[in-house]
Order: sequence, then C-alpha cells, then structure tokens
Amino acid sequence: MDIIFVMIAVSIVIAIVFLALFIKTVKSGQYDDLYTPSVRMLFEDEFIKKDTKVSSESKSINPSNNQ
Repeated sequence: MDIIFVMIAVSIVIAIVFLALFIKTVKSGQYDDLYTPSVRMLFEDEFIKKDTKVSSESKSINPSNNQ
C-alpha cells in the first residue's frame, strides 16, 4: 500500500516539472507562429470567397432557412 503513495507523489512531481517546462517554453516564444501572419493576407480573399460560397449553398440546399 505504501508504494501507491510513493507513485502518486512521484507522478505529481513529474506533472509539476512538465507544467513548469511548458510554461517556460510558452513564455520564451517557442510556440509563436511567425509564418502564418505573413501569408494570411495573400489567401484572405480565397477564404472569404469560400465562406460566402458555402453559406449561399447552404441556403439553397436547406429551404427551411429561406423564409
């Protein structure tokens, strides 16, 4: 029974270490996306056209929404 308490303590310590490392990497900018913002403006029109196309198709497919 004592081994369960030891295993719980060890797992909590490991979880805290991983949480601390994760917070450290987030604060240092490890997960910052530097590529997407620079190319987002190149593809913005395509996204808008796809969104309006999908919304117009959904209106024509589902006649209950066309009241």
